Amino acid sequence: MDNKSDKVTLWTRQHIDSLKELEAEGVIRTKREHLQEKFEEITDYIVYLYKWFVNAAEKMVPKSADIEFPVWCSISEENMLRPTEEQVVYVLEVDKSDIIYFDGMKWDYVLNHHYIPKDEADADEYARELEIKGFSNSFSFISEKTAHFYPEERKKVMDSWHRVFETDQWDIFRIQANIWEIRPEMIKEILYYNQE
Repeated sequence: MDNKSDKVTLWTRQHIDSLKELEAEGVIRTKREHLQEKFEEITDYIVYLYKWFVNAAEKMVPKSADIEFPVWCSISEENMLRPTEEQVVYVLEVDKSDIIYFDGMKWDYVLNHHYIPKDEADADEYARELEIKGFSNSFSFISEKTAHFYPEERKKVMDSWHRVFETDQWDIFRIQANIWEIRPEMIKEILYYNQE
């Protein structure tokens, strides 16, 4: 990241149909139907977690009410998702103030309904706490079917998820970025599959 500039280069892979969306609507946004196509039978599970992310992220970078979900981006060309036959990569130039950075490794904790520890000592303490209470894991604390049995544990786990936005280890393989939409003026280049 260039600290002197107000702009940051990001890379995002999107379905090739996004080109039509850009032409027709003048903007690319992530919608529920996009998630449905990508995640199929686990869409409801993903949407639940994305909604949590959206509620937390929009406190840092406000969004308009008609935006449903963020656009996920890589912060480096080396670690970007590559174009495929059905997907293109947009190389974007984005205002720093429009970017929500997060730790992708910590996001994996959220995806798996786990507590995000502050550090190794906190992780050990939390594991001891679960053991003392007789819990084998924290997954059932968040699950809609069982969460009502564990309100305190659920709150502790979900409160820890805000640590996903703590990007203290700036690593191109760990840190990711989100923006709310792709506008034409942000697009520097579009990379296609087998592009020479």
